Amino acid sequence: MQRITISVDDDLALTFDALIRARGYQSRSEAVRDIVRDAIERWREETGSGDHCVANLSYVYDRRVRALAQRLSDMQHSHHDLVAASTLVRLDHHHSFESVMLKGPTVAVKVFADQVRAERGVRFGSLNLLAVEPGDDHVSACDHRHHLGQTHLSPKGR
Repeated sequence: MQRITISVDDDLALTFDALIRARGYQSRSEAVRDIVRDAIERWREETGSGDHCVANLSYVYDRRVRALAQRLSDMQHSHHDLVAASTLVRLDHHHSFESVMLKGPTVAVKVFADQVRAERGVRFGSLNLLAVEPGDDHVSACDHRHHLGQTHLSPKGR
């Protein structure tokens, strides 16, 4: 086992200690190990190698940043092949929370998510990605035909 030493400010330490108590950890080390494992797993999901995915990109943005809301909307329109739906929640007079559901080639989804998260004024961007396999498999008696270009997106490893 390796030892890693970090320094944090007093407010962060107090908040972290409250999290430790609320979740029932026996020590700060146990909590940090879980947080690091979670971060690594999220990183693995985002850098996974599946060809196709469905995903949810969530972020908060500051509408006071010049033309940011319009740029975000334009980005979604220019990637209409990836954007399945979006929901906007106004948090206060200056901030909005947006959740964008995406589907398509994994590489394209990741590039789009990175572009959105890199915009000045976008904060707390998070991508939740699920690898899927496009196909036209039917396992039930109610088989049907699809419209041109439409396929099922089945979760991998089902």
